[in-house]
Amino acid sequence: MEQSNPFANRSTLEYELPDFSAIKDEHYLPAFYEGCLQQIAEVEAIIDQPEVTFENTLVALEKSGSMLHRMLVVFYNKSSADTNETINAIESEIAPKLAAHEDAIKLNPNLFKRIQELYEKRSNLGLDDESSYLVEKYYRDFVHAGAALSESERETLKKYNERLSVLEANFDQNALAEANRLGVVVDDVARLRGLSDSEISTAAAAANDRGLEGKYLISMVNFSGHPLLASLEDRALRQEIMEASLSKSISDGDFDNRKLLLEIVDLRSKRAKLLGFENHAEYVLSEQTAKKPELAHAMLKQIAPAAMSNAKAEAAELQSLLERDVPGAQLSSWDWAFYTEILRKEKYSLDTSAMKPYFELERVLFDGVFFAATKLFGITFTERKDLIAYHPEARVFEVHNEDGSKLGLFIGDFFTRASKHGGAWMNNLVDQSFLLEQLPVVVNNLNIPKPQPGEDALLTFDETSTLFHEFGHALHGLFSKVKYPRFSGTEVERDFVEFPSQVNEMWMLWPEVLANYAKHHKTGEAFPAEWIANLKRSETFNQGFETTSYLAAAILDLAWHEIAEGTSPNVETFETNAIETYGLSFDPVPVRYRSAYFSHIFAGGYSAGYYGYIWSEVLDAASVDWFKANGGLTRANGDRFRNTLLGRGGSVDSMQMYSDFTGQKPDIKPLLKRRGLA
Repeated sequence: MEQSNPFANRSTLEYELPDFSAIKDEHYLPAFYEGCLQQIAEVEAIIDQPEVTFENTLVALEKSGSMLHRMLVVFYNKSSADTNETINAIESEIAPKLAAHEDAIKLNPNLFKRIQELYEKRSNLGLDDESSYLVEKYYRDFVHAGAALSESERETLKKYNERLSVLEANFDQNALAEANRLGVVVDDVARLRGLSDSEISTAAAAANDRGLEGKYLISMVNFSGHPLLASLEDRALRQEIMEASLSKSISDGDFDNRKLLLEIVDLRSKRAKLLGFENHAEYVLSEQTAKKPELAHAMLKQIAPAAMSNAKAEAAELQSLLERDVPGAQLSSWDWAFYTEILRKEKYSLDTSAMKPYFELERVLFDGVFFAATKLFGITFTERKDLIAYHPEARVFEVHNEDGSKLGLFIGDFFTRASKHGGAWMNNLVDQSFLLEQLPVVVNNLNIPKPQPGEDALLTFDETSTLFHEFGHALHGLFSKVKYPRFSGTEVERDFVEFPSQVNEMWMLWPEVLANYAKHHKTGEAFPAEWIANLKRSETFNQGFETTSYLAAAILDLAWHEIAEGTSPNVETFETNAIETYGLSFDPVPVRYRSAYFSHIFAGGYSAGYYGYIWSEVLDAASVDWFKANGGLTRANGDRFRNTLLGRGGSVDSMQMYSDFTGQKPDIKPLLKRRGLA
């Protein structure tokens, strides 16, 4: 590989920001293959050391694979945020090879022998707490990966992992392609009544991009339904959009994911059996804070009956509104959002569409998200337009501590585009670690519709909440203060990682924060005081729907990952039965993700882990109560949150960190109260 490849050496830019001005698609594959070779050589050098020490084994492992890591973080950020045919082809090529590479390390018996030796004598090594925990984590990681298996079992495992990597990459690519393909085309603008001028302009621009001049395109989103269903008055169009949404990747076309997911499920089941577990769910949860599927099920079952009861009560109210407009009609999934907004207006004098002018992106970001972070943690943000990100729409901000010292870089990429996957997420381009002398570079991706030139980007209530949520993940990455990359930032259990981000959502409606950012984008008028009061009164409104839809997805995830190997059920029938078993089947409330486009679990690392959102919310709801009881948005509270939890990354047991922060054990009661379930 040529030394001119941007991944050959550490970046010389500030914060080691990747040199995106130099990185081209043709640089990824050479860097990948050379990076793999380099790391394997580094591992062999570790094994060749005659003496087994912490420094020459685990510290050396932490330092290994630097080129490969530099390439992968940039590549996978590119593949999720700005993909193209070349990137898709590269992803398909490297997926099985990366799986094989990782297995070559974690399933290397000689390397595992060294780690096991360190683990067995860890109490006598004289290590500090973080280093001692690193020994435990490496040992558990390797055992979990299959290092303790026999040679023949390891070879079988490698085949499973390699095939799974291909299937998961294909699933993800299909889901994006299908979402782009299935957009609903509207010929007559009159059918879009209820939408704002900006939303209509966006639909027209989307159609033009597809060569459909004079038409309007409603692009699909990754979850079931669509945000525009809340506003569209044309019931037939709402039905068309919902049916298109629910049919993603099950249409027998090129992007049908059903065969892929069945093979994924079967291989995961076989792998779990090979590793000594009853099923994939048991395998995954053994390394989560929940520890066992039974405990996750127990929590979900505690919530499900009340959620369904509330959803049916909500449906009865919506049915009466529907019958007012369409006598004899039965409430359907495409009606829910529309009549929910009507009911919200009638019950609480709230119109979420009327709130959009008060949630302008720049103000939400600077005067809301950043303002809250400054108040709580003392950190400040400066946009660095001189630093080039991976896409022209991605913006770079330098973050400083209160004393002026450098904290890291934050990159915000807020707008949707055809090359970007749906949803919202956070990832790192550089991991903080004292060992490698690196400060963090973190990215937030959202999917806010891009306004037309000259127009302001106005956010929905939910999009505003998502911005605060994802920035909570960003803070987790930015505040990392650990020695080893293995523990950097969000390197915690899947069922704990959502906790800090959910806590950050509370500041969206905190009086001091809301008053600072929620101002009419044209007039500067403050967010009406009566709306604030009404929002508080309506905190549990529609939570039956939200909770039931989410729970159905969480149950579906666990159900797929608890089936026995060799099972190949009809996908749609399996979905129905799994949800009915929990008493969550209710036609007007669709599952948040159907199996064929459930990328979280079949491509995104959340397999048997989607329950983690509400599992984390138990911690979040209790923590919000703690903040309120202790003065709220104060520097003292921010320092406590940062020092006891956010800054420690994965270097301490997660539940210990929670206890250190709150001084108490988790309690589900605040969650039940928040969702109107108690």
